[in-house]
Amino acid sequence: MAHLSVDNVDLSFDKVPVLTRATMAVDQGEVVAVLGPSGSGKSTLLRVIAGVAAPDAGTVTLSGHDITHVPTHQRGVGMVFQDNQLFPHLTVGENVAFGLKMAGTPSVVRRSTADDWLARVGLAGFGSRDVSALSGGEAKRVALARTLAVEPSVVLLDEPLTGLDRELHDRLAHDVAALLADLAITAILVTHDPDEAATIAVRSLHMDDING
Repeated sequence: MAHLSVDNVDLSFDKVPVLTRATMAVDQGEVVAVLGPSGSGKSTLLRVIAGVAAPDAGTVTLSGHDITHVPTHQRGVGMVFQDNQLFPHLTVGENVAFGLKMAGTPSVVRRSTADDWLARVGLAGFGSRDVSALSGGEAKRVALARTLAVEPSVVLLDEPLTGLDRELHDRLAHDVAALLADLAITAILVTHDPDEAATIAVRSLHMDDING
């Protein structure tokens, strides 16, 4: 049985179909890339898996449990957004620890966990910094650390390296690939870049293969 399954999911916006019988399966610890042009439904697929968007039909199953109508915060699914979505009023460390705080984790544990994840993404000692002082690559590393800090069962990455110059993009792609492999975490990467997909994922699908 696949760790994560999307089965025959339909979703329309203003009566315009975006997902039609969308179906895919991801094994435990597998990193899968979903490729396709803008408007093909890649990000919408992630939003359905995360619970941000409710499908019109079909199911999403995680570890054998139907989570189609489970609230987002109870799914065990983490998402890294294209625009990072860091909180400007919080420090880097507070951003990383945000999900832990929402879960009621004690402050001492939150701080140590945030420091640990910042070190894992190559930002040791950045905890007290203002997010406005981060470079584009650093902000993306913080967004990744924040998602991973709550130890999700599945990580969704929505065009996570957009906006970086090629050299930085390629370096960060290799770093993300190494981190995901080291964690043996289940992940879905949405991208329009085949090279990025080949670097980070072990398997690639095109939206044409997913959408019925």
